[in-house]
Amino acid sequence: MQIIAANKKANHDYLINDKFEAGLVLTGSEVKSLRNNTGSIKESFIIEKDGELWLTNCFIKRYSSSNDHSSDTTRRRKILVNKKELNKIIGASRRDGMTIVPITLYFNEKGIAKLTIALAKGKKKHDKRESIKEKEWGIKKQRIIKNL
Repeated sequence: MQIIAANKKANHDYLINDKFEAGLVLTGSEVKSLRNNTGSIKESFIIEKDGELWLTNCFIKRYSSSNDHSSDTTRRRKILVNKKELNKIIGASRRDGMTIVPITLYFNEKGIAKLTIALAKGKKKHDKRESIKEKEWGIKKQRIIKNL
């Protein structure tokens, strides 16, 4: 598994409940560009429109040898999930107020571009502070154990 892009702030900003593996509808030049690790999902988000999921604001740099000069680098890309998962994701986002967050963009063992998405609940400011304290305490604890 070759990771192309990761959303590191997702774990900081959200409490992640369920993760799903999904495919993406990409053009050939976008796939070639992703093979050069020129993608980012840092500011991207997922919306539901007409019963389909769309990855919005995902940056994929234009491939330098491509003929397509009019390609939009942050266009909407359709997310491919099976019907059962789609109903679960859309139902949870509508009913429970969950957010659909992209976590990682990667190539699987077969060389197919995949996206890990998650159902998540937004954290409040005091929750973020608490997770930072827990993380720092874990680091300090490891240092203390190492020095013994």
